Amino acid sequence: MLMIAATSFFADYGCHVRILEEARILQKLGHQVTICTYHNGRDLPEQDIRRTMSIPWRRDYEVGSSRHKMAFDLLLFLRAASLVPTLRPHLLHAHGYEAALIGHVLSKLWRIPLVFDRQGSLTGEMVDHHFLDPQGPSFGFWQRLERWIDKVSPRILTSTAHAASLMDYFAGEQRIACLPDCVNTDVFCSRPRDEAWGRLKRAWGIPTQRLVVIYLGLLAEYQGTDHLLRAAQRVCRQRDDAHFVIAGFPNMERYQTMARELGIADRVTFPGRVPYEDAPRVLSLGDVAVAPKLSQTEGAGKLLNYMAMGLPTVAFDTEVSREYLGPLGVLARRGDDEDLAQKLLDLLDNAQERQELSQRLRQRAIEHFSWDSSADLLLDTYAALCGPHHGARHR
Repeated sequence: MLMIAATSFFADYGCHVRILEEARILQKLGHQVTICTYHNGRDLPEQDIRRTMSIPWRRDYEVGSSRHKMAFDLLLFLRAASLVPTLRPHLLHAHGYEAALIGHVLSKLWRIPLVFDRQGSLTGEMVDHHFLDPQGPSFGFWQRLERWIDKVSPRILTSTAHAASLMDYFAGEQRIACLPDCVNTDVFCSRPRDEAWGRLKRAWGIPTQRLVVIYLGLLAEYQGTDHLLRAAQRVCRQRDDAHFVIAGFPNMERYQTMARELGIADRVTFPGRVPYEDAPRVLSLGDVAVAPKLSQTEGAGKLLNYMAMGLPTVAFDTEVSREYLGPLGVLARRGDDEDLAQKLLDLLDNAQERQELSQRLRQRAIEHFSWDSSADLLLDTYAALCGPHHGARHR
């Protein structure tokens, strides 16, 4: 199959992890997967990645909405169109709205079935990134385009049940199914606090006795990073033994400056971008995890990594947080710095509650969010379009 990814795969966050883990589970089951993506991104040795040409005026990495993506998407269409006659894929699997639009054209030209992996709202993401004004004159156009792409896609997979519910204009249609973000619980698991753990803590200047609140993901306003730092200031005022590790990219310098202005620079470590394969080692430093994401239309795959690691987790109260964490989440009022700080303090104050949540969260991840268990739904989706052979486990 040909996966079309309208992003700079691989980039160690969110939707990229979903693309990678879907490709891995399909390969594990004996299917051949080629990923067609933008010019930028990190190559992975086990994946067949085909990239577009670069555009000379924008060679750096792109996160989120950008006017330059129109050029990227034109090149992505041309690259994918060049691959179809040579690869002869049985199915197109599109990640993102731009990829779904490209996939729709290619599907019609070559009569190849299409699956749209819808990982969030097109207009929702554009608003989150301040690229689109929901009250502006062009909002209606983008919303109509989003709904048209949804309408013409033969099969749609959403990353959360909440995302499927937001598509109420197609309520009850069997072509829409929820394939939740999942986690490899063999890789993301608790690790011993041994000498290697101590070396990492010392290398990052974190005193051994400090309790670590950890965040790993994109650093951006819609991810709640501003709220997290203001909450960290409140926590640090009340606990001398609290330390924050805020790992990820982009905008690291901006948030380092903000930490200095808040007077907590010595209590916050910014490791920068963390390769996906190093994420379990970094997360093992945490005593408590935090997920202050504000977006109400996107998934939140980091929550599953936290759960699999056995990290008690504080998150803003959103439908996705409730869906993933269930009754085990510690939820703060969305966008409320003070409540976020208080929920973190409550967990830091209660070692027994942390231990109980740790065990139960990991068990929830194993039972409900394993890629092995989700593979059947993915294969059923393929079989509905291509016939039972293409939905089979080949190994």
